[in-house]
Amino acid sequence: MRTVLILTKLPPFASAIEASLDPSQYQLIAKEDIWEAESLLSRGAIDAVILDVELTDVRAIRAIEQVRQAAPNAPVIVYTGAKQWEWEEDAYMLGISHVIAKPVRAKLLNTLLERSFAEQDQKSRSSAITPQATQSSRPMPTQSDHFRALEALRNFSGVLIHSLNPEALLKQFLLLLREIIGVNRAVIFLRKPASLLSESAHAQEDRWLRSACAIGLEQSFLEHFALSLGAGIGACLRRQGRILKATSPEAQSNREIIKEFQLLGAQVAIPILDRETLIGVAVFDERLTGEPYANEELALIFHMLEEVGLAIRNSWLHDQLVANHGMVADILGTLGSGCIVVSSALAMLHANVSARRIFLAGKSGKLQLEFADLPQELGSKVFTVMKTGTGLLPFKYQLSAVPEITFQVTISPFRTQNSANPNAALLIIEDITQMEKAQRLEIEASNLRLITAMAEHLAHEIGNSVVPISTHQQLLLEKGDDPEFQQSLSIALSSGVKRISRLANQMMFLARDKTDFADQIRVSDLISEAFRDAYSYHTGKSPEREPAKTSENWMIAGDKKALRHAFSEVILNALQANPKDPNVSVRILEEGMTSSPSLQVEVHDTGNGFTRETAQKAQEPFFSTRNVGLGLGLTVTRKIIEDHRGRIEIEPSERGPGVVKISLPLSEHN
Repeated sequence: MRTVLILTKLPPFASAIEASLDPSQYQLIAKEDIWEAESLLSRGAIDAVILDVELTDVRAIRAIEQVRQAAPNAPVIVYTGAKQWEWEEDAYMLGISHVIAKPVRAKLLNTLLERSFAEQDQKSRSSAITPQATQSSRPMPTQSDHFRALEALRNFSGVLIHSLNPEALLKQFLLLLREIIGVNRAVIFLRKPASLLSESAHAQEDRWLRSACAIGLEQSFLEHFALSLGAGIGACLRRQGRILKATSPEAQSNREIIKEFQLLGAQVAIPILDRETLIGVAVFDERLTGEPYANEELALIFHMLEEVGLAIRNSWLHDQLVANHGMVADILGTLGSGCIVVSSALAMLHANVSARRIFLAGKSGKLQLEFADLPQELGSKVFTVMKTGTGLLPFKYQLSAVPEITFQVTISPFRTQNSANPNAALLIIEDITQMEKAQRLEIEASNLRLITAMAEHLAHEIGNSVVPISTHQQLLLEKGDDPEFQQSLSIALSSGVKRISRLANQMMFLARDKTDFADQIRVSDLISEAFRDAYSYHTGKSPEREPAKTSENWMIAGDKKALRHAFSEVILNALQANPKDPNVSVRILEEGMTSSPSLQVEVHDTGNGFTRETAQKAQEPFFSTRNVGLGLGLTVTRKIIEDHRGRIEIEPSERGPGVVKISLPLSEHN
């Protein structure tokens, strides 16, 4: 008779399985959770498992993994009411025998179970190997030899049950030695364990070995006695790493060693090693009968103490690990952000108070956070990080229970030094609602400050443009027929219209979101037209010479009107740099002879150049070294050039002329 485990939370499903299988061939056991059948699975009492899950999320895969871990050799059949091909594929990769859509069909289920059991029996027969008897030329040990060896092994194994308590371990070891070889007095000295977060198990800076356990000696004496690693028995054993007898020549020649042996009433000292360094010393006197120890006995005690030393080192490392874990848990617990550590088996290793408060809100009475308590979206992301080993960049997330709160979530994988796959994942969820509000308020305040500054500068610039016109308007009735007044009025109107027109163009280009690349523009013509625009805005002395036109037919694609305005602003600044000698030169060079060549236009003036501070701030809004103007010329230029995938550079040079470099990509029509 075969035993089949049915895992389902739906009693009707279990009833359907029972109705489909012959009770004379199958013993059916129905459980809601795999942990309820843990004892049966651990004893190998289950021949097959029928699992009822929905293959639509990571929780189904987690349930399948738990079943495969508990029953690695038993066939597993999955029944599902809804499935997605990605999760079904993962199920088969985990070793599932079959995935069947509901409802339960008796003939199909019986056929699949019979086939699965037949395949399992075939594998068992093919893997069975009958061991052949081997002959040995060595004599067979007698029953008494076996008994003595097993008795010694049992006694020493009894010592190791105290491996996490060094004091109890050493006490039991000394009592065992007294029972076996009749030790009269013995004391074990150990180095001081390392403090928290140390790289070693013992304190490297400590130079003393202190009493850890003793029999036959007064504890009050040992509290005030220690062996030094710099002299005496401790130094000798640290240096040589072998057994030291009180009667040996090296001990008799060292007054410090003789004194320590006499004070302890001992005859032999044995180093306690952890196969790397000296961690302690064991000192013994003679037997209870006064007889000395044989060398073979001392060698055996040396090797036993080496095993004890390894156990002590592991105990120290365990204490460090516990302390480190407690400290990390305390650190995570004090954080305001929610911190969750999830194992590779999707079990919660740690969840601090903030995380429990976030994910257990509304679940009264529940204190422990489980993986199933995470929202499906976050659980899937944690599962993805576990499988891929790649962390996720911080992303914003809102819980459906508290949509008014905005969280920032970060998921990072962690693996041990030699592990190929992540062993755990850290999920950090932080409430950034107030930060988001503060950022929005800061942006709004910044925009308000910008609007205020722009309104102030615009009012000032428009006022300066309107004042001459207003003055002439007041005198128009009185001097309207005066030819000199008419000429002055014409100049005032022209100047005011130009200033307001330039200001309107600057505002228009700043407000543009998109750039049209439909125009094919000849660079030489563009520079010439920009010079004419700059001359029309320039109110000072006229240049003495026109810039030389280039003979190259370089073409660029873009918005001709915008580029013309950008170059005119740069040239106008160059003209205003030296009112006494307002001459500007332009140099055009082709650069980057690659798949995407570009053109560099250098505008040179005859002024005193840019200081380092001026070069850095020249392109900022409303920055100007002159008393007139809005200070938006180079700001608008930079936006237009960058919209055309170019760049503008201003080189600081306090001893020479100012240079502004503009780079733009060449058109494909060149």
